[in-house]
Amino acid sequence: MSCGEPHETDCREVLAEVYVYLDLECDDQRRVLIRDHLDECSPCLREYGIEQEVKALVARCCGNETAPADLRERLRARLADMVFGTETREYLPD
Repeated sequence: MSCGEPHETDCREVLAEVYVYLDLECDDQRRVLIRDHLDECSPCLREYGIEQEVKALVARCCGNETAPADLRERLRARLADMVFGTETREYLPD
């Protein structure tokens, strides 16, 4: 996905890493780049908001259960493949 505006960090790259960002699993430098992108890109911020809600719902439903590290890595890889494998969607301003 791309909003059509130039950014330091590409929209697809940001959305591919949104769960890593939400889980506080990226380094500080990467976190700042993603946060800056979300601050200036409303389509990505909207998408981030949806992901944040999904994460909160899963947390409420699953309590304190933690997936094994190898499962998390496989899921991240599959999600990254899905994000980069989908067609570009056009977002229009509200």
